[in-house]
Amino acid sequence: MSQNSDAPSSSATLRAIAQTFRLTGWISFWIQLVLGVVSSIIVLLFAIFSQRAGSPSNNPGTGFGVFLAVCGLIILGAGIYLAFRYTRIGRQLQSSNPSNRPRKSETLQVLRLGLWINLIGTLVTLLGAQAIVGTLVARSISPQAITSQLFDPTRIISGLDMLVVQANTNTVSAHFAGLVGSLWLMNRINRQ
Repeated sequence: MSQNSDAPSSSATLRAIAQTFRLTGWISFWIQLVLGVVSSIIVLLFAIFSQRAGSPSNNPGTGFGVFLAVCGLIILGAGIYLAFRYTRIGRQLQSSNPSNRPRKSETLQVLRLGLWINLIGTLVTLLGAQAIVGTLVARSISPQAITSQLFDPTRIISGLDMLVVQANTNTVSAHFAGLVGSLWLMNRINRQ
């Protein structure tokens, strides 16, 4: 990879960068995909079961937190796409035709986009987690919860509530994997 398309580059260095892009892209892709699918299933189950009448999870704070969690998952979809794109960049770098190889500036632009998408996704998901955990803490320490916890099922924190917290943790972890992959690739390019 070079600054312009006609400057020659060492084939061994280029091959190493291409392999790094492909390997890092695939690792990042699969980590994000698996964690994203698990989180999506949990959030979907929460959305379905929290709509039942008398559900303890049916309050405005949790609803906003779940909305932000869904937004974090949508942003994660863009991060998954970019991780897959890293593998395609690695394949293009292995091309024998120099005009098929992406420029260094174009590649760095894609990596910066990946960094921003995963940073924004992390922020949105963390805000969602704070909203969900805040409502769960408020529900658990409210005076009514202490006196009527055994009698009022709307004051009990359910396993489904905790699964949504786990889904947010999975989504943050997936965004973190995307950040690490993008930073690793950016560092690898800038060393050359």
